Amino acid sequence: MMQILDFLNPYLPLLGQYFLLFWQIIKFWWWVLLPFLFWKPFLFLWLWRRREIFDSKIKRIILEIKLPREIKKPIRAMEDVFNVLHTIHDPPNWREKWLEGQFQLSFSLEIVSIGGEIHFYIRTPEMYRKLVESAIYAQYPEVEIFEAPDYTKNFPQDIPNKEWDVWGMNLDHTKPDCYPIKTYKRFEIETQSLEEKRIDPLSSLLEGLSVLTPGEYLCFQIIISPIRDEKPWVKEGKTIIDKLVKRPEKPKQKPLIKEALDILIAGKPSSPSSGEKEVIPPEMKLTPGEREVVQAIEEKISKFGFDCIMRYIYVGKREVFLKPRVRIPFSYLKTLSLENLNGFRPLKGTVTKVKSIFWFLDKRRLYLRQRRIFKGYCRRTGPFFPRPGGSFVLNTEELASIYHFPGEMVASTIGLKRIEARKVEPPSNLPIEIE
Repeated sequence: MMQILDFLNPYLPLLGQYFLLFWQIIKFWWWVLLPFLFWKPFLFLWLWRRREIFDSKIKRIILEIKLPREIKKPIRAMEDVFNVLHTIHDPPNWREKWLEGQFQLSFSLEIVSIGGEIHFYIRTPEMYRKLVESAIYAQYPEVEIFEAPDYTKNFPQDIPNKEWDVWGMNLDHTKPDCYPIKTYKRFEIETQSLEEKRIDPLSSLLEGLSVLTPGEYLCFQIIISPIRDEKPWVKEGKTIIDKLVKRPEKPKQKPLIKEALDILIAGKPSSPSSGEKEVIPPEMKLTPGEREVVQAIEEKISKFGFDCIMRYIYVGKREVFLKPRVRIPFSYLKTLSLENLNGFRPLKGTVTKVKSIFWFLDKRRLYLRQRRIFKGYCRRTGPFFPRPGGSFVLNTEELASIYHFPGEMVASTIGLKRIEARKVEPPSNLPIEIE
């Protein structure tokens, strides 16, 4: 040890000078590091604030759809409605995004049971009201659409409290977004045009919603934003298809210098050994299950997609709050799930149920989750707001399977109020009074 100290003794003054120089640099120039340390948080807060300002200028309204007793159109008619709603896709450029705070606007599709009385709502920016109405009337001319007050304003805003309780969760896909769920094509056949011959999975949800009593609310919500340009789910689908059909990868092109050296040395360019070509293509070796998966993925990525946030909440007074009711929407979504394709599961961290090793914090964590999902539903924001995430992709066919308008033949629920009178056009020979 003494030998080491004797060796370093001549260098100690020099080390002290270097330390003082380093300290002087840190003392006077420490602030130079701040932009590098706080650049990402600054961008996040800047964009959040700009979007808040832009969003405050967008007026949104809630449209309620009153259904007739008879709907002759099949479920696939709703797919054309979503094709029209997809036309609002308008991604902002750099200036609009970072200076004006613009972002892709969305719709909210909602099915709500208020004490057993069922309502169909669409929340939309007011500027798109005519677009929504014309898209629905084009396929369902018998329905009635009118502006309704926001039913979430009827809830006490401090839920959960001593009188009211809430249970809810956000939903996620069980597999990557390129895998489709079970759609209406598996329930209805093209030749079955009559309403009484159809099988509608939505009837199970409506029957469950109709059993609620006064003081209970069960609210199902899908927030949809059209996507078109950046499609990682489409690329992922094509990759999975190539993997399933065992398509050979394209050979990488060699650099020109290496190709020239091969010609000089060997006299001809080297080519990768391809081996014997198979007589039967890989696509023909697929099992029936693999062929079904490939076909389903190809069909999904061929249609327009929406970025979706799906959740539901059950709100009720504590004296009538019945927890088994929370299974009603999830049971409905299970009918649209398939093991070999896709389905729905609770989104981790959003279910209002907490059990951990830190049991003394469970009550507080449960309260925070209940507040977050309740506020997120009422404000129609993401589950991790203001952070992104918690969404998945559904195409127009999948959305039509989940949210559509059933007739009384397939959904004879008492709680679903329908239009008593039927709309008819005036006769063509009706006399017109001319002043």
